[in-house]
Amino acid sequence: MDKKPRRIANPFLVYGYEGPHYFCDREEETRKLVSALANGRNVTLAAQRRIGKTGLIHNVFNRVRNSEDDIICIYVDIFPTRCLADFVHILGKAVFEAVQSHSERLFSRVASFLSGCRPAISFDPLTGSPSFSIDIPPSMEEKTLSDIFDCLEKSDTPVYIAIDEFQQVASYPESGTEAMLRSRIQFMHNVHFIFSGSQQHLIYEMFLSAKRPFYNSTQIMSLTTIPLESYYTFAENLFAEGGRTIDGTRFKFIYDSFEGHTWYVQTILNRLYETGGNITDKSQVIEAIKSIVRENTMVYQTTIAMLPDKQLQVLKALAKEGKTATPNKGAFIQKYSLKAASSVSSALMSLVDKELVYRSQEGYSVYDRFMEIWLREDLFSTV
Repeated sequence: MDKKPRRIANPFLVYGYEGPHYFCDREEETRKLVSALANGRNVTLAAQRRIGKTGLIHNVFNRVRNSEDDIICIYVDIFPTRCLADFVHILGKAVFEAVQSHSERLFSRVASFLSGCRPAISFDPLTGSPSFSIDIPPSMEEKTLSDIFDCLEKSDTPVYIAIDEFQQVASYPESGTEAMLRSRIQFMHNVHFIFSGSQQHLIYEMFLSAKRPFYNSTQIMSLTTIPLESYYTFAENLFAEGGRTIDGTRFKFIYDSFEGHTWYVQTILNRLYETGGNITDKSQVIEAIKSIVRENTMVYQTTIAMLPDKQLQVLKALAKEGKTATPNKGAFIQKYSLKAASSVSSALMSLVDKELVYRSQEGYSVYDRFMEIWLREDLFSTV
């Protein structure tokens, strides 16, 4: 059973997870993920960055931990990793922390099983909380990873592991990393995985291409926006708990302006809640957006200063146009006085690679929606 929600100063979280009370909807997605894992299926979860996939994973693990089943849940974000050694180190650390909090018996077993990689435990002098690290001998990454998986596979307790930003594995310099991971994971019955990623073209390529080791090995799930009605009910209730209101028309303006993209909606709601009053006027929303954009002006200036002229011209054109399916066609090129189609295509590829432009089935758009507003220069007349 879920504990009573902890009271927090601002209920509209932009980072982290504080339990289901502060997590909007995703009931169907949570149910599907819990069911898939419980029935022995690994899952690939693909979603645009900041749409809420990490929060969903934590919501799934929260539900699992609050069920009657005895299951170890391990979350690993491998976005900062650059090689197999980084991957093994961050996974090993997460496993140590998870099993230590679960049971002393299992922790001792894991520590004994992995004694070859010299696990170290230190304690925070103020809180007394343990901190774990492992020292992996050179050229022992694959064996250490096998030891970790073997230990979890032989555990009496089922294990769920979520590996966030899994597409990073494809960029490791070690050849055959995907195939090695697949060979070790495919026969595991006590450990089940969520592989999530925000670079959708890469994560889909890894799991849907017949040429790749993980082909057809998981259940595929994509994450879209939360429905307007569900999101407004969530926001209205949290405002009401704070003794204030938010007008439905104003909420719809926020939702539509950012196409329901979770992080942007949450960020604006966070700023509006901070004001301490009722949200009844469009000007309140506009002022919140202005404040956010102004705060990030230096970041945006630094970003565009590093771009070649051709890429900057294309980025500005996309900001003014909004989402467009054919930015490398004649009409778009002429409208914004761009160079040849081949030059625009090359710029687009670079901007997508730098994650300044997002490519979806509907077309191309500026990745950071607040930066898009700043790039338009006429700032808030078109918000």
